[in-house]
Amino acid sequence: MSERNSHREILRSSSIIGGASVINILLGLVRTKLAAVLLGPAGVGMIGLLQSVMTTASTASALGFGTVGTRQIAEAAGKEDQAAVAAARRALFWGTTGLAVIGGAAFWLLRDILAVWVLQAPELGAKIGWLAVGVTLSVAAGSQTALLNGLRRIGDLARISVASAVLSTLLSVGALLWLEEVAVLLFVLAAPISSFILGHWFVSRLGGVRAPATPLAQLGQQWRTMGRLGTVFMISGLVVTVGQLAVRTLVQRELGVELLGQFQAAWAIGMTYIGFVLTAMGTDYYPRLTAVIHDRETANRLANEQTEVALLLAGPIFLVMLGLAPWLIDLLYSRAFDDAVIILRWQVLGDVLKVASWPLGFIILAAGDGRTFMLSESAAIGAFVFFTWIGLPVIGVQATGVAFLVMYAVYLPLVYWLGRQRTGFAWERRVLWQFVALLIAAGAVFGSAEISPPVGGVLGVLLSLAFFVYCIVRLGAITNLGGPLRKISAVVESLMMVIRFLRK
Repeated sequence: MSERNSHREILRSSSIIGGASVINILLGLVRTKLAAVLLGPAGVGMIGLLQSVMTTASTASALGFGTVGTRQIAEAAGKEDQAAVAAARRALFWGTTGLAVIGGAAFWLLRDILAVWVLQAPELGAKIGWLAVGVTLSVAAGSQTALLNGLRRIGDLARISVASAVLSTLLSVGALLWLEEVAVLLFVLAAPISSFILGHWFVSRLGGVRAPATPLAQLGQQWRTMGRLGTVFMISGLVVTVGQLAVRTLVQRELGVELLGQFQAAWAIGMTYIGFVLTAMGTDYYPRLTAVIHDRETANRLANEQTEVALLLAGPIFLVMLGLAPWLIDLLYSRAFDDAVIILRWQVLGDVLKVASWPLGFIILAAGDGRTFMLSESAAIGAFVFFTWIGLPVIGVQATGVAFLVMYAVYLPLVYWLGRQRTGFAWERRVLWQFVALLIAAGAVFGSAEISPPVGGVLGVLLSLAFFVYCIVRLGAITNLGGPLRKISAVVESLMMVIRFLRK
């Protein structure tokens, strides 16, 4: 695939997943706004804590089968080995079915212990036990996503994202408005229920596996591979989710549930607004990289292309988020969440590093080097927890935002070095300059916003528009797209030529 076609493929996948993510984000904002108004910071904090508990249990229960299953299916599909694809599909299905049942049952049995350890509320054991349903469905839905991802069914993944967001919103809103006693619990369960139902429907449309029955010995080999690699990936994911749960627990115990709600508000926005970029990486980039990981030149070119497109697409959003954070928090939540503003700003600075680091982390994943991936993830989340712990008594809940930035300040150079060791990776000069320019612009908006929010807001919008113009011109140049993008790019290029002429 030529460089231009590769850029077009990345942009195409990002636009499909991005469009779905925008709808998902908007619906998520509806859910969040309603929860903030009806439940306040304390209710939002409790939702975040329960979601973290359920995610941690789901990660442990899945045993990394989804991550490895995507890799196995993508690798077999890249070789056009239909028998291997069929074996991987069957192993993924039966393996995750068993893990989903076991994980849900184990969570139910441990419900009273979790109520004491996490919530310090033994009386909530029965309610927490219902999260076992979410654990079971999350593991099952993860296998559905892994299958579609491995087969690169980008359109189906986007449709699942939108449809599950709609269904989840309907269930969440209904729970908040009419089921007051169990509203928080059903709000948390709405997402896994919706994802499983829609994922099952789209996977069923693929039809059965059109290949001879897979011998039990071959299935066993697939399970051993998934178990060996998946356990390491599971530990990596578990370290991350446990770290996030630890931070929430620290905030709750040190500062109370009200300030936990402030953290959760900023975290929810931070994990949502660049989701279209990060989701596209996992959906399109990871399977493509897996197929070419043994070709160093191609793998490195693909990583640079993915980094450039991610920076171009996310850059304008970073800058406007930094500048308009106070107004966005008021709009999406309420004035009771003012403490979330500074947390969000620190997180956005961290997100600049995050977007640059994620393509490098996928190099380790695609290579199947689970141990190295686990160590890099552990180092990063360890920094997050440690700096939160030492910072909370000193600067309060703002410490969570600072720690988030520190986490990716540790992670980025680490995965860059690991990528260089694995494939000889190095950023191309243009990509490096784009990253540095975005980082400097983000720092300028952050600093000015701290001094004067209105000045920061104006600067953020202006720099965002400037970066957006550059994004349009650059994407038009590297993809040679037709249609509206090419026309907009041509107009912008003409205006820039006129400005340069007038300055002479």
